[in-house]
Formats: sequence, C-alpha cells, structure tokens
Amino acid sequence: MSTNQTLKLQRQLASVASNGISGEPIYTAFEQVLTQLELKGDILDFGAGTGYLTRHLQALGRFTSLTAIDMMPRPVSLDESVSWLTWDLNEAVDMPDRTFDVIVSAEVIEHLENPRAVAREWFRLLRPGGTLVFSTPNNESWRSLFALLLQGHFVAFSDSCYPAHITALLRKDMERILTEAGFSVPTFVFSNVGGIPKFPTLHWQTISAGLLKGVRYSDNILAIAKRNS
Repeated sequence: MSTNQTLKLQRQLASVASNGISGEPIYTAFEQVLTQLELKGDILDFGAGTGYLTRHLQALGRFTSLTAIDMMPRPVSLDESVSWLTWDLNEAVDMPDRTFDVIVSAEVIEHLENPRAVAREWFRLLRPGGTLVFSTPNNESWRSLFALLLQGHFVAFSDSCYPAHITALLRKDMERILTEAGFSVPTFVFSNVGGIPKFPTLHWQTISAGLLKGVRYSDNILAIAKRNS
C-alpha cells in the first residue's frame, strides 16, 4: 500500500471514528448564533457528517441555499434540496472562490491535520462580508485543564479519542489562525454545558442551577469571525 493510500485509509478511519454527529447543546449554540446575528444567504455546512446540523440549518428557514460537504457519503435521509459534496476535508475543496455568505463547521477542525490550511480554505470560499462559525472542544474548561494536569493531555484528546481528535486548539491558537488567514479577530461563545472532572455526565449547570457558565464550565467553544474584504 502506497503512502497516499495509507493516508487516505487513516483519514477514512478517523472519519468513521468521529461518528459524524455532535451533541444537541452544540447544535443549539449554532442556532442561537445564526439567529442572533441574523445570518442569511448561501450557507455551507463544512464537515456535515451524518447531516444532523444540516437538517437543523434547513429547519431554520433562513438560507437561500444549503450545501454540505464531508468525507462521509450523502445521508439517505437528507432533503434533495441540499447540495452534497463527498470530499476529504484535509484537501482544497473543488468549489469556486467566494461561493458562500456563511460557513458553519461543528466539531470538525479538531479532526483535521492542518487548521491553518482549512482557515485559508474557509476564507477563500466566503464572500466579502461573510461569516464563519465553527466549534471545537473547549480545552480551557476545568475538566480539560485537570486532565492535562493529571494525565498529560486535554480531556477530548485521550488515546480513546484518537485518531478522530488530532488537533487541540486554545482561543489564542484560533485567534492567530483566523487572523493570519485574513479574518477579523474572532469572538467566542460557549455551549454552557460542561461535565465535572471525573464525572462527565454530571454537569456544572445542574449543580449550580445554571449559574456556572462560560469558558471554565463548557465542554465546547464556538468561534465567530468575518471576512471583511
């Protein structure tokens, strides 16, 4: 087996390991951001997996067209009005420049080999004034920081998460990656759902009646940035 064939197989295995699905708190956070920012136009779901977020986006009724891309094949249950491209997201996408007004990407960048390359690709695919919204595990939560201190890795990047999760990012990393690609300085919002260290199914929000929120108490983070030119 050649090096390229081996790499392709590794990427396919990683795609399968990801299960192609995130969690409802993440989808809810995306919906809130898209609605609050009143985003419209042509939207790309980058790393659509099994199409869960794609269907959420369609249900919002905000967008002129909806395109989804993933290494996984098109889900059979996806509405025919959604355009689908099966593609290795580690590679440059076979789409024209300045195609979309909005790009969303839920829990994808941590699966990819080169976050700077994907940020440049997002920038290329967005029209001037377009908006990027992506999420990734929040490696600055108490749960993740305790895992780093005690086990030597962020909580979402243990051996059990490999080879699905390969790229761990902090807010500073995301800011540098996005601004280097030409985006505005990103803003960040949080899922406000986070597991307690060693008891991940018990959430900070449950024991605090919802008072504990933000960076230290959320398992996931969303970055929002604009292409201004």
